[in-house]
Amino acid sequence: MNRILKSAAASLAAAALVASAPAWAGKKTDTLEFAYDQAPENVDPYFNNVRIGVILGQTVWDTLLYRDPVTHEYRGQLAKSFRQVDDRTLEFELRQGIKFHNGEDFDADSVVYTLNFAADPANKAVTQENVRWIQRVEKIDRYRVRVISKEPFPAAKDYLATTLPIHPARYYKEVGPKGMNAKPVGSGPYKVVEHAPGKSITLERFDGYFKESPRPLPKIGKVHIRIIPDRQTQMAEVLSGGADLIMHVPKDQAEKLQAVPQLQVVSGNTMRIVFLQMNTQEGAPAPQLKDPRVRKAISHAIDREAILKNIVGGGEILYTICTPSQVGCTHEGAPVYKYDPALAKKLLAEAGYPNGFELDIHAYRERNQTEAIINYLQAVGIKAKLNFMQYAAMRDQVRANKTAIVHQTWGSNLVNDTSASTPVYYGGGADDVTRNPQVKELLDKGDHTVDLKSRTDYYRKALNLIAENAYSVPLWSLPVYYVATKEVNFRPYADELPRFWEMSWK
Repeated sequence: MNRILKSAAASLAAAALVASAPAWAGKKTDTLEFAYDQAPENVDPYFNNVRIGVILGQTVWDTLLYRDPVTHEYRGQLAKSFRQVDDRTLEFELRQGIKFHNGEDFDADSVVYTLNFAADPANKAVTQENVRWIQRVEKIDRYRVRVISKEPFPAAKDYLATTLPIHPARYYKEVGPKGMNAKPVGSGPYKVVEHAPGKSITLERFDGYFKESPRPLPKIGKVHIRIIPDRQTQMAEVLSGGADLIMHVPKDQAEKLQAVPQLQVVSGNTMRIVFLQMNTQEGAPAPQLKDPRVRKAISHAIDREAILKNIVGGGEILYTICTPSQVGCTHEGAPVYKYDPALAKKLLAEAGYPNGFELDIHAYRERNQTEAIINYLQAVGIKAKLNFMQYAAMRDQVRANKTAIVHQTWGSNLVNDTSASTPVYYGGGADDVTRNPQVKELLDKGDHTVDLKSRTDYYRKALNLIAENAYSVPLWSLPVYYVATKEVNFRPYADELPRFWEMSWK
């Protein structure tokens, strides 16, 4: 923490040098300069699951449905109307006259090809959890389609309104995910005019955006997204006027930046949950974690309330692995592991580790939080070495059974349903490192049960089993601190999505 505070102080000292700077360059050139720390491995929304990929997915592409970020009401976006035919079938009447950025017409072929391609496991979509419920998508005529699920899937509309954008069929057939990354083409309010993988993406307002969309035509002409992994460099950029907007700024730094006259600091709680994921599989790097006493010791070793108050700055303590606002999320009956370092040491001794042990902890963001967690583990004898990396690299390590403890965050890809959170890590998929068949069965039942009371009961039983076995340490929901020039009008939302198409210059 001392290093972070010193760096923040150094950055703030630079504020005096720019306090009398002229008008911000972004407004002059009608280009919003946005700095972000993580690069997508592929801009195609089905082949990345890092947050900047979600942001691009919503900015460059459209989905069949639109979900109001405040009321959560569903409306048609690419679809003109929709109806529930039966428990497994949704039918959509599509809008006519919509063009993709390359001039290709939008119609049923685009919907059918995109969703069937992504849902086919052979195509290895990174976001397989978002499409695994789809059995098939059928074309009725040029402007009508049906989406048919394998089983009843009550969350289908939420996925179709958030995480399942539609590609132009002819172009996607020709270039595939690799070509879509090199030259992305959607139908959304902004189009990609330049992409330097791992470095920057330039978006330009799409003047041909369809007027019937529930989203407005953007007011800002261009958005230039630069990938800047180092937080301090991001800070320097926003202080000097080189960036108009940054997000995920640490609490202590954001509070100090409130004193800079050219800047505004806005924060809000989000859907993103933070937790420690513990690997109990055979062949994992830390066999100590197979003992539930060790996992419970780790749970008792961390003072979550202190970290939330002093470092996170907002959010709420979690007791189960789901976002509290999500349909089906509950912590009823789940055990609570209160901060108790003496009990943690006792449990470690009982497990045969009176002097603790060493292991690695992997993380990809919120490094100051990870460092605080490491300090608490150190205090009970667990010496954790930090491996900090880009998300895609960390995810691949998890899936290769090469991680012990992972400091995870998960924003559910905007989906406000428990099926988009808990099953991703405990439902038997690629990111499940506990593989409990009873938990998987309960989550599967929750995912496919229509009756809300029964759904919640299945999820409750699964969440309680996860908590009773201490497979993970639920930490907190993550607030986001945004820092921007005062020349930008923008509003934060709980889904952690900067809506560039709503922003404007003052």
